[in-house]
Amino acid sequence: MTASPSSSAQAAREALAVRLQHLRKDAGLTGKDLSARCGWHPAKTTRIQKGDALPSDADIRAWCAACDADDQADDLIATARAVDSMYLEWRRLHKDGMRKVQQDWNTLHEQTHLCRVYVSNVPPGFFQTPGFATALMGQITAFQGTPNDVTEAVAARIARSRFLYEGGHRYVVLMEESVLRYRTADPDAMRGQLRHLLAVMPLASVSLGIIPFTAQRTVWPLEAFYVHDDTMAVVETLTAEIKVTQPRELADYAKAFTGLAEMAVYGDAARALIQAAIDALE
Repeated sequence: MTASPSSSAQAAREALAVRLQHLRKDAGLTGKDLSARCGWHPAKTTRIQKGDALPSDADIRAWCAACDADDQADDLIATARAVDSMYLEWRRLHKDGMRKVQQDWNTLHEQTHLCRVYVSNVPPGFFQTPGFATALMGQITAFQGTPNDVTEAVAARIARSRFLYEGGHRYVVLMEESVLRYRTADPDAMRGQLRHLLAVMPLASVSLGIIPFTAQRTVWPLEAFYVHDDTMAVVETLTAEIKVTQPRELADYAKAFTGLAEMAVYGDAARALIQAAIDALE
């Protein structure tokens, strides 16, 4: 099995910790010496050097000052901020509502030429209809207890669908058949969502495969992930958005996607599964 998708974030945090540890050693300081100069408990230094705690901007500036290495502070702060952005809890991302996150996703998709997507729960945002997105995002807002800006967030999410028609983008999407069957929205909204999938399938920018319930598994069902141009995979868990950038892990996601694609059906066979799900709503 592949490693947890949070391992890229943890590896980056540990790499930052090693840089700070080397900075201390190069300055000829013990952990206690550095702690005393920074004015904090030695346990804090230990947590930072083990990668258990991510230092704040102020912590890094104090660390560099203690090591007489102020010239390295800005670069280390930039690195720490990049690490911090790799693992973001949804409640933190949605603390002011969901609209801003949806707009940020649109920016990422605008910059992506090829997006490979695997979903096992709901259709990807760029395929969602307003009715389906409203139901789903309402559920997420209620679950997380974050500010309700569903109307604005839905508008931002639906705007992402323009990339199916402009800019030379390419979307290769794999869905578990369960995505078609889950009653995430009411029957009318589900029916509209499924019919919309049939409508986008002929687009030149789209390849849609469905993995049937009856497929012989060579790759087990996974959490939803989006691979952007072989440079980053975004994994969606219950609690967080995780950005995977380590080449080894990106290769694992590409390998998994290939295996999942081999189990999927396309064209008329995929349309038949979608139509069967529509018929089941009648």
